[in-house]
Amino acid sequence: MHEISYGDVKAATDRVAGRVRPVAVVPPAGGPRGPQVWFALEYMQHTGSFKARGAQNFLAAHRDAGTLPAAGVCIASGGNAGLACAWAASRQGLNATVFLPRNAPALKVARLRGYGAEVRLVGTQYADALDACEHFAAESGALAQHAYADPYVSAGAGTLMEEIHAQVPDLDTVVVSVGGGGLFAGVAASARQHGVRAVAVEPENCRALNAALEAGRLVDVEVESVASDALGARRAWQGALAAVRQDGARSVLVAEEQIVAARRSLWEERRIVVEHAAATALAALLPSEDPARGYRAAPGEKVAVVLCGANTDPTDLLEPPAAR
Repeated sequence: MHEISYGDVKAATDRVAGRVRPVAVVPPAGGPRGPQVWFALEYMQHTGSFKARGAQNFLAAHRDAGTLPAAGVCIASGGNAGLACAWAASRQGLNATVFLPRNAPALKVARLRGYGAEVRLVGTQYADALDACEHFAAESGALAQHAYADPYVSAGAGTLMEEIHAQVPDLDTVVVSVGGGGLFAGVAASARQHGVRAVAVEPENCRALNAALEAGRLVDVEVESVASDALGARRAWQGALAAVRQDGARSVLVAEEQIVAARRSLWEERRIVVEHAAATALAALLPSEDPARGYRAAPGEKVAVVLCGANTDPTDLLEPPAAR
């Protein structure tokens, strides 16, 4: 099964209730003539990103099915999915082995070890870590959790949209950063149910979902972006491709400088510190000289921007822009 249904999201909502932090949605920013923009502060979630939702749903579903092995769980990750997996596994009393690229942020590696996970650094890209994780699962009997290409993981992420809709029931649009597409597929399933447009945003040099939509099938892409530590999937998930093909869904790209500007604006205007990957969603709403980039919200349009993760080193934000 690839396409996530609203029923999948509702089942996940029941499983994660009381086990994840409800998202805070802050009131509109912007003038009366422009779009009304809410920020969904999911970076305040357990482990610092939305990934905690999917990890919790994944393990809870396998626990209910009696399929949690004594060998524990393993995952390949750019960092955030591994953190969530390790956190959720520790709640279940399970061992977690996390495979990351060697260039993963040191902050994420340190936090993983703090959750008690065994960390293995392999290669330079997510795909390298994934290959190593798959071999480990086959040899050890550990349950492999995919960072995004899994129905339980995606449906768990989709519970975020249920909470946003409860707080802003007349929302028009939700804007989401995309790496492999698990978050987008889950959010889009909930958004469709509530008549909300779902916009998938990717860096122009890290565009697995957009390229798949353009080609009409999944394709491999080159990964080179300031946000690639979290959005660096070479290939999107089939479930995300199915979601973005639905009526009302959109796929847009943003430039590197827009991502950097969006992250800095969140810090300078609101003292919000997020990853470049999280700022990618907001970057879609920033003015651009290229009309083909980003998402142009209409005046009065009610838009929620998901700020999905904050596992980042904030020191560069403390420097004045001219010093960077």
